[in-house]
Amino acid sequence: MSRVHLTDISLRFRHIWFRNLITYHRIWKVNFLVPLLEPAFYILAFGLGFSGLVGRVSYAGMQLEYTRFMAPALVATACMWNSFFETTYTSFVRMYYQKTFDGILATPVSVEEIIIAEIVWAASKAMAAVAVMLAVLIPIGYANFPGALLCIPLAFMGGLAFASIGMFFTGIVPTIDMFNLPIFLFITPMFLFSGTFFPVSGIPDWAGICSLAFPLYHMVELTRFLCIGAIESQPAFNLAYLLLFTMIFGYLALGAMKRRLIK
Repeated sequence: MSRVHLTDISLRFRHIWFRNLITYHRIWKVNFLVPLLEPAFYILAFGLGFSGLVGRVSYAGMQLEYTRFMAPALVATACMWNSFFETTYTSFVRMYYQKTFDGILATPVSVEEIIIAEIVWAASKAMAAVAVMLAVLIPIGYANFPGALLCIPLAFMGGLAFASIGMFFTGIVPTIDMFNLPIFLFITPMFLFSGTFFPVSGIPDWAGICSLAFPLYHMVELTRFLCIGAIESQPAFNLAYLLLFTMIFGYLALGAMKRRLIK
């Protein structure tokens, strides 16, 4: 009964996506303050603090100001935070407390379509947040125009990856308080060791190999490539990894959520 049936997925999931959009429309002004102000705060803090200590950063054969090195990573991490938290805390509330999924299941929509809609919605929110951040970073010169605009569709792809693993955790955690574990054991190390604040090439080889397993590393590399035109890895490999990660954890998320919703 809890087996995943990919054939049950159709365009009906768009109706759930629109339902989430209508609900979000009531609070979007407050939510968009975060991606609007976050890059300004980070650049101000690190620009006034670390830039004087670090000076220039050597990355992909270029000497970059620290804030210019870090700014594209903020775009990638915004994609991660927005999509991951949407399919963990927010989806858990819709599933467990509001019983929204139970109500949707009374319609012809399948479980698979509910989960796909949640993942796609989270990726859409990540894409919108990245667009807002670029509206701040491009005018002040920390993201090249027009190449940086490609970060918007990239954010949707990366959002699918982070939303998929977030939905997988939602399918297996017993209570909402338990989300502290995947955040502490997975999200926080990924945030710190994915080339966000320092080049991965500057850390020991064994740590660099571990960074390759993080989807955020590949997202950061691609975002830097689009924003400043430099990259230390292969873009094709980064894209392939994100796609494979999404497919694997998307399928695992479908299975975990179906087992939880249908007993």
